[in-house]
Amino acid sequence: MSTDFTHDVAVIGGGAAGLSAAVALGRSLRSVVVIDAGEPRNAPSHAAHNVLGREGISPLELAATGRREAEQYGAEFREGRAVAARRVDGGFEVEYDGGASVRVRRLLLATGLIDELPDVPGVREHWGSSVLHCPYCHGYEVRGRRIGVLGTSDHNIHQALLFRQLSDDVTLFLNTMPEPEDAAWEQLAALDINVVRGKVERLRSEDDALRAVVLEDGNEYQLDAVVVAPCFVAQADLYEQLGGSLAEMPLGRFIEAGPMGETKIPGVWAAGNVSNLGSMVASAAGAGVLAGAAVNADLVNDDTRAAVRARADAAVGTQG
Repeated sequence: MSTDFTHDVAVIGGGAAGLSAAVALGRSLRSVVVIDAGEPRNAPSHAAHNVLGREGISPLELAATGRREAEQYGAEFREGRAVAARRVDGGFEVEYDGGASVRVRRLLLATGLIDELPDVPGVREHWGSSVLHCPYCHGYEVRGRRIGVLGTSDHNIHQALLFRQLSDDVTLFLNTMPEPEDAAWEQLAALDINVVRGKVERLRSEDDALRAVVLEDGNEYQLDAVVVAPCFVAQADLYEQLGGSLAEMPLGRFIEAGPMGETKIPGVWAAGNVSNLGSMVASAAGAGVLAGAAVNADLVNDDTRAAVRARADAAVGTQG
């Protein structure tokens, strides 16, 4: 490795994807630096689910454990937010809070996404506890309870059908979503999902617990949980600084990446929610391992080409 570089790889983001990539790279004897702002998306949640062998673990505990494991294999950590990235000869320079920077051969983005929540009072206050979006992440915890779905897009129909599997008492509040098509009405009726017209004014709480959805006309509906459909926006400032652009889908914007995390920018990989808006903790971790392996393989190819050139140059020098 050139002495111009401080590390082989910079991993941006210390969540499940980033830490898993750091472990995979460290186990391949790569020098890795993880730059992390310490603001995990799932911090408001009490538990991470569908994590085989660690079901129900606190997200913060999971991150702390993963960090210790990455450090065990030599990964270094820098506390702060990566704010700038630029290409240099053979790699990248990444600047983080305070003006410090690292120069690396490869860049792996595991920066996650931002949940843009509906602008309804009470939604953000209960986000991650009694305001949910994923039936697989937290639906089991509200099984059999009174569940409301806050309508903002066509996707809410799908959510209502999924949560109906978990409770007999599901209400879809049309709120600002488009009028459902005939086929959707048939599905809702077939599953006995209640539908309420009218715009939602706020969520009402009592003793810090969600109690009801309140409409603009003053009517209240007693509920235990509310389901929303955020707009998911990848945290991709560094990718865009390097000349990349985000792909779009109905649920939000993301970095388009291949099966092993390779992006359209040579030398840059992406893993986790930044490239897969629907990725859960376990799948994000798996994507991090795959991306870490791909980055290592790319570096092996680079190192091998350099060794071949050096050997050829040495042979020419000997003949001379």
